Formats: sequence, structure tokens, C-alpha cells
Amino acid sequence: MNTGPRRNIFFNRQQINIYRLFFWICLILGGIWLIQQVQIGAIQPLFLPTPTPTRTGLSFSQEGDALFTSGKLDAAITAYLEAVRVDPNNAEAWAKLARIQAYSSTLLTTDTQQRDRLQEALTSINQAIAIDQDSSTVHAVRAFVLDWNANTTLFGEKQARLYITEAEQEAVRALQLDNQNTLALAFYAEILVDQQKWTQGEQYIRQALDRDPSLMDVHRIYAYVLESLGQYNQAIQEYDQAISISPNLTFLYLRAGANYRRLAFESPNEETQNSLYERSLDYFTKAVRLNDQLEIRDPIPYLSIAKTYSQMGEFFIAARNVEEAMELDPANADIYGQLGIVYFKSRNYEGSIPVLKCAVRGCTPAESCEVRGGCAEGDPGVQVEGLALSANTVVYYYTYGSVLAALSRPKQNYCSEALAVLSEVRAAYGGDRDIIGIVQAGEQICLSLVASPGPK
Repeated sequence: MNTGPRRNIFFNRQQINIYRLFFWICLILGGIWLIQQVQIGAIQPLFLPTPTPTRTGLSFSQEGDALFTSGKLDAAITAYLEAVRVDPNNAEAWAKLARIQAYSSTLLTTDTQQRDRLQEALTSINQAIAIDQDSSTVHAVRAFVLDWNANTTLFGEKQARLYITEAEQEAVRALQLDNQNTLALAFYAEILVDQQKWTQGEQYIRQALDRDPSLMDVHRIYAYVLESLGQYNQAIQEYDQAISISPNLTFLYLRAGANYRRLAFESPNEETQNSLYERSLDYFTKAVRLNDQLEIRDPIPYLSIAKTYSQMGEFFIAARNVEEAMELDPANADIYGQLGIVYFKSRNYEGSIPVLKCAVRGCTPAESCEVRGGCAEGDPGVQVEGLALSANTVVYYYTYGSVLAALSRPKQNYCSEALAVLSEVRAAYGGDRDIIGIVQAGEQICLSLVASPGPK
């Protein structure tokens, strides 16, 4: 019986295709390799965000200029620090950074803060000089920075003389490189005034004004020259010109307000005096509002308002404004000192002691809270570091020592601390007739307590 070949009833057996198998093996191995490359970062996954382009030094410089114009000096400094980080060989950027750093020192209240900021400005402009020794503008800015560092209170008389001499040399060098440089003329005028060469200073600033009256620096310095000559009304007009060019710089409002306050202090007419004080307060209030708009926490406008009200004899309002300043900068010992002086002038002698202690000796967080009238829930207070004795702080020292002595009694004797403080003042300012008179009065009170220990 003939039968045909057997057939697979349920399935067909297929032959293996070696080429197809090879393709799948390659595909699997390729997938494994791709995963490994993604994991080590050699290949980036799809749909990642586009990388942010690197910013140039010019971009940061332009941002710094805009921030300075808007009055945000600390932010402008930050932008320029980025500019010189990205482009460290840009002398112009270093010079602009130094100029802003110097101007920003006017917004600082303590000697240490001002000294540090001015030294930062000097470091920046020295870097600019190292990069470009033939730039008239760089030398002009260095003259300006050196002049502002020539502060006897901050750096001592010897160092201040060295700075002012070098500042003059820099200004002369700037004008040798470019005798048409308006900033060099203006900064040289400021240096000459600080050297008490008022006539020459006025000549140079007038030249600067003739060349370019559109610069804020020129009007600010012209105002400064006029102030030094006692021409306060004209100085205010120049500050107003500077404000019209740079309306967001609070230090210009503060200087204009200070000139009105000076006019008020010298006015013999009470009605005129009050009117001038009001104008002074207007400028300081504008500075406060400007800071609010710019979200800048600056205590100085409040301190300027307080000083004006104190000069008017309005000590309660003065104290309230110092307290506002203290809330903005609760660790600032100078503000405690100013509040202590306001309390002293208002005859709140007992209240002045803990505040002046914070200024002179420093105080703990708990003590700072007590001085501030109590801290809000969650606010532990701040540690306040006492101020070093200097021409700017000596008033806090001798007032503190005098009040401690005056309020001393046999059963509540503060003379140990009073004599310690007054001794420091005597050692540093023994040659000042007015100060030594105050020191001697306090010392005499404590000596009398020793001689007469009976109850009082």
C-alpha cells in the first residue's frame, strides 16, 4: 500500500533564519549599550530642557548699571562681582564696581561697616589699575576711592594723610592722560576741598560742570563744594539737580535734607526754622518711601528723621523713628547708641542705661529684646557687639559713663562700670577740653560717693 509523506496535522515546523537571529542579537546588545551610555551621561535623554546660555561679563555689567540707577546698590555690587568673575580682565568693570562700593558706604551706619566697604572699593580699583594703567577713567575712580578712604575717624590721621596725598596724585595722573575727563575734574575738585583748597576745588568743579552737566557725580560734588563754603541753599539746588538725574539714590535725598536741617539750626527766626525743618523731613521721608518701593531695608533715613526731630526738641517722635530703624537692623550697636542719646536728651536717664550698654559693651539676645520693648513670638533676639571707642562713638561712651555715675547711690552703685568707661575715654580723649570736662564731672560724683557713703 502506497502512502504519502507524513504531514504535521497541528503545526508547521519552520526553519530558523540565521540572519534574523543575528539582527535581534545586535538590537539587544545595542539597547544595552545605549542604556549604559545614558546612565554615565555620555548620551543625554530626549526632551531635556535646553541648556541655559552662559551670561557674558557685559550682561552682568549692564545689569549692575541698571540696578545702580534704580537705587539698589547692594544688588548692583553683586551684579558687578559676577561681571568681574566672568571677565576678570575687564578694568572698566572693576572701576565701576569700586565706584558703587564707595557710594554704598554712605548707607552703612557703623565705623566697621564703612571701613570694610571702603577697603573693598580700594581693592577693586587696585585690580583695575593692575589691568589697565593707562586708563584716565580708572585713575579718576581710584582718586575718588582713595579720597573717601582718607577718613581720620575710620583709618587714623596718619593713614588718612597718606590716602589723600595718593588721591591727589591719581587725579593729576588721570588728567595727564585725558585733560577733558569730566569725572577726573570732578573728583579732583572733591579732593581739593578735602585738602581745604576751596578756591581751587571750585574752579575744577566749574570746569567739570561746563564740560558735562549731565553727570550725577558732577552735581553731587558741586553741592559738596558749596556745602564746604557754607552756601547751603545753593548746595540744595545742586543736590536737586543730581536727584533729577538719578532719582533713586537715597543718599542724595539724605544730603539735601541735612542741608535744610543745617539751615534750620542756624536760623534765628522760629517760623523760618520750623519751615526749614519741615523741608528737611520731606527729603528724609522721600528716602524712606523710596526704600519701601525698592524693598531696601535701610535704617539711615529713619535715623535722619530722628535727628531732625531731636534737634526740634520732639524727643518722643525722635525715639519712635530710632526704634523703627532698630527693627530694620536690630544687631546694629550704633542704632542703640543713637536711641540712648535721644533718651538722655529727653531726660529718660534710667531708660538710657541699658540702651547705651548695648552700644558700648554689647548685649545678649535677651537684653536686646528687652531694650526693643520685647521681641515677637519666635524672635529670640540678637547678639549685639559693642562699638569700639572712636570719634564717632565717644559720645555714647561718655554719656553712658556719666549717667551711670549720676544715678549711682550707696545701695545701687554703678560707679565701678562708670569709672571703667570714663577711664577709657580719658585715655583716648584727654586732650579734648569739652570731653575731659564731662569725664571729670562723672569721676567726681563717684569719688564723692566713696567719701560720703551714707544713704541718699
